[in-house]
Amino acid sequence: MSTILVVDDEEDIRFVLGQMLKREGYEVLSAGSGEEALEMLKKTRPDLILLDVMMPGLDGWETCARIRSQEETKDITVAMLTAKTSDEDKIRALESSGANWHISKPIDRAKLIDTVRWLLESPPRRHGHGKDGVEKGGDS
Repeated sequence: MSTILVVDDEEDIRFVLGQMLKREGYEVLSAGSGEEALEMLKKTRPDLILLDVMMPGLDGWETCARIRSQEETKDITVAMLTAKTSDEDKIRALESSGANWHISKPIDRAKLIDTVRWLLESPPRRHGHGKDGVEKGGDS
């Protein structure tokens, strides 16, 4: 069973996403802030993190960057959740923060489940350089 960490400052969103994912058989953890998520990652390694972009304090961009900067967490698949749908924001989600994917809000249940399955089965590589120095794309 795959474990998914849902990070969002809105409790209702964490609850709804958690219920959707639990119905599909996933184990779900939740955090209400970027800081809380980083603390949780010291003790557990989810298979996937669904990370809201717009949060008070440590936002999703910075949280993802910190996840990527730690040897223990750098390879966890991260999908950014955001109502920001401009191409610039999508590019930032994939390139600047080091996320694997971008999921737009409002979240469609069927699309979310399909995307989660896909990310868990064959996560796209992150933008940036891998250990071998080869450029990795966000859509492969």
